Amino acid sequence: MNSKKIRRTAVAVAAAALLPFSLAACSDSGSDTKSAPSASADDAAKTTASTPADDGMTDGEPFGPACAGVPQEGAGSFDGMAKDPVATAASNNPALSTLVTAVKQAGLVDTLNNAKDITVFAPTNEAFAKIPKADLDKVLADKAMLTKILTYHVVGQRLTPKQLENGSFETLQKGMLTTTGSGESYKVNGTANVVCGNVKTANANVYIIDTVLMPK
Repeated sequence: MNSKKIRRTAVAVAAAALLPFSLAACSDSGSDTKSAPSASADDAAKTTASTPADDGMTDGEPFGPACAGVPQEGAGSFDGMAKDPVATAASNNPALSTLVTAVKQAGLVDTLNNAKDITVFAPTNEAFAKIPKADLDKVLADKAMLTKILTYHVVGQRLTPKQLENGSFETLQKGMLTTTGSGESYKVNGTANVVCGNVKTANANVYIIDTVLMPK
């Protein structure tokens, strides 16, 4: 009887010890907006994943220097983000607040939240800060241009790190972007570094990047 109790106690202690390691933290951008451009919404609706949905869920944990400061619990944690659609999950990350603002102004929140199995390359606030303020303000005020730039950051399938090693992908904007790298070091279009990658949300894989991508 005593040995059974001891074994049960050991199992419970081991489970409790492992639980914190299942939690991490990193986030992305979005909020609730009712207006979504019909063309972009149609494109997103048509983007069925060319890889199975669980492919992106079985390729390791989030990685990169920008992941280190993310909360370990709550809506902004990796565990919390995995439960929300991408725009909602992203809105819980203060490092993506400029992207959140841009997504709202373009009316793309619903488009991103309702899309199935996508990848979002999400620029940080610092990435947007590299753009001269006058130019950034001009883009934010031009909904058509803003939509074009933002949808260029979205690919219509969940991409795993392995697929980024030497990849070329069509975006929702219909342009192409390229990815290179290995391990925990990847670049997009040869200029943007992935600073927190392989972040899962309910409908997307997210790779946070340090440079805003411009459609070619």
